[in-house]
Amino acid sequence: MCSGCGLCAGISEGAIAMAMQPPGFARPVARGPVSAATERVIADSCPGARVAPWAADPDRHPYWGAARLTMTGQAVDPAVRFAGASGGALSALAIHAIESGLVDRVLHVEADPDDPTGNRLRWSRGRDEVLAGAGSRYAASSPLEVIDAALAEGGTFAFIGKPCDASALRQLGRHDPRVAERIPLILSFYCGGLPSRAGAHRVVRAMGLEPDAVTAFRYRGNGWPGLTVAETRDGRSATMRYADSWGAHLSREVQFRCKICPDAVGGVADIACADAWYGDANGYPSFEEQDGRSLIQARSEAGAALVRAALAARAITAEPLAEAEIDRMQPSQANRKRLIVARTTACRAVGRSVPVMRGLDVGKAARRAPLGLQLRNSMGTLLRILRSA
Repeated sequence: MCSGCGLCAGISEGAIAMAMQPPGFARPVARGPVSAATERVIADSCPGARVAPWAADPDRHPYWGAARLTMTGQAVDPAVRFAGASGGALSALAIHAIESGLVDRVLHVEADPDDPTGNRLRWSRGRDEVLAGAGSRYAASSPLEVIDAALAEGGTFAFIGKPCDASALRQLGRHDPRVAERIPLILSFYCGGLPSRAGAHRVVRAMGLEPDAVTAFRYRGNGWPGLTVAETRDGRSATMRYADSWGAHLSREVQFRCKICPDAVGGVADIACADAWYGDANGYPSFEEQDGRSLIQARSEAGAALVRAALAARAITAEPLAEAEIDRMQPSQANRKRLIVARTTACRAVGRSVPVMRGLDVGKAARRAPLGLQLRNSMGTLLRILRSA
């Protein structure tokens, strides 16, 4: 059930480290003994053991969580809109948080120049640095691997991570008051699941290149959704449409923990952003290239305050969105949430552990799924588990 967030390594004082393991996921490796006190914090914070509950709100949506503001919009700066994921709203909000003095810096990930299909952590203190790490990165990252050192540095910072990273950080905050003191903003995004390194290599080979020859790799971005682009040391380059790179390759390599994720929408972040896809003639999202547009959900008062400030400063432009419209923009997210109960039931049937999922409306979501669909998914999950064993 490990999501690879790195929290256990980040608070273990070197007793645990993160390492890449086949087929290409970051996993914890024990290097020494962990104290009983640290073990308790890890067990209570790890998103593989429990997922942070959503904020209590009678109006929260069983798929999309609680939100004080739900909008669609984009970065006003055309360079930010072009380089960032979807409409660049998440990057624009991070930049505004720095430039307005709300935070000193931002902790996020970027492409690793020594391992182009992989990621590395970076600290950004200005617009150009944020943009250097902008765009979606469908590869393993463990941003909480450095969390204790980051909290010890002093000052304030915004954190950008996967929903499971945000969950781990929120739960760590119950044990470590520095989380609230040092991190006034936790930013996240809707996550389709984490593919393995093998998935990225499949994409590269489908482009007619070899992974070892690649010196730069962009999963998407520089447009919306943006092409997947690979460059090699001998000057060759190749591209692939997002619908093909994700649909035909990366989505087939997503780790199992993501298939039963009860909060893939950043429900405990201060702000979560996503692709505000336009539907095609059949209502399904179209992945044709167009000007980027972001779904923006401010889930806390701190998040809503940042969105309002960014709007006033013309860092972003946005308009209100009815929650019902998200179903059309993100149908795969809605479908996954409806089927969490069916999939976790299959896990329990064969003795597989699953994370605690209280306060995440998985039961309410399941009641929106046809019984036949639930049964097929439960049986499919069961067969997948048995085959892997």
